[in-house]
Amino acid sequence: MKVAILAGGKGTRLAEETVVRPKPMVEIGGKPILWHIMMIYSKFGFDEFAVALGYKGDYIKRYFAEYGTLTGNLTVRMGSDEPLVRHEQAHAPWTVDLIETGDETLTGGRVKRLKPYLGEGTFMLTWGDGVSDVDLAKLLEFHRSHGKLATITAVRPPARYGHMRFDGDQVTAFEEKPQTAEGWINGAFFVLEPEVFDYIEGDMVMFEHAPLENLAKDGQLMAYRHEGFWAAMDTLRDKHTLQKLWDSGDRPWATWEKN
Repeated sequence: MKVAILAGGKGTRLAEETVVRPKPMVEIGGKPILWHIMMIYSKFGFDEFAVALGYKGDYIKRYFAEYGTLTGNLTVRMGSDEPLVRHEQAHAPWTVDLIETGDETLTGGRVKRLKPYLGEGTFMLTWGDGVSDVDLAKLLEFHRSHGKLATITAVRPPARYGHMRFDGDQVTAFEEKPQTAEGWINGAFFVLEPEVFDYIEGDMVMFEHAPLENLAKDGQLMAYRHEGFWAAMDTLRDKHTLQKLWDSGDRPWATWEKN
């Protein structure tokens, strides 16, 4: 099963970082967030990816072109006919299609441009800036159980502010940033059937607008409610939050590190 990842946006709210690289290549723990996302999928055996490129797509191409060469240890034998000896580092057997989908193409258009690379069956889709500890095996099982065209992972976003409850003007409870106080939002991590492409009319369509709205209207959109960790790296503050979690060792999305 192929995994589609949208990695072509300009990331304007992360301008301090994205002036030199695309947002999916902004690093957490020394690795691009795109790598983290791919590792989440790889943990569950999904190793075939189609990545939609746009803004500074050459940066992503160079990263993967050099990944196999620069990962792991290297011995240099000066003056030898075979000067380089690579010491292989174990890694998941990824196959990565890097597809140019246009600098200005919107999310729906990028999804549709990936169609030739996603096969004829069920596929997965996510954005190139969000991480989660969602159980992808259970997500896929849920999708197959209902028989609809699309499954969206619904998440509760991390709250940014403290939450108060009142009795008149008296504060009866104060909770520091309770995630459960937030509503359900689109957490990406979709499972989709190929018929979903018929809901996307062209390049200038946001996947989150008409396609999802019409799938819902037709009774073809189901939600998998994920109560666990989810975070999107939309701003510099989000990046710093994820970096602090990584540095602390409390990195719930890094499921590949767990047995």
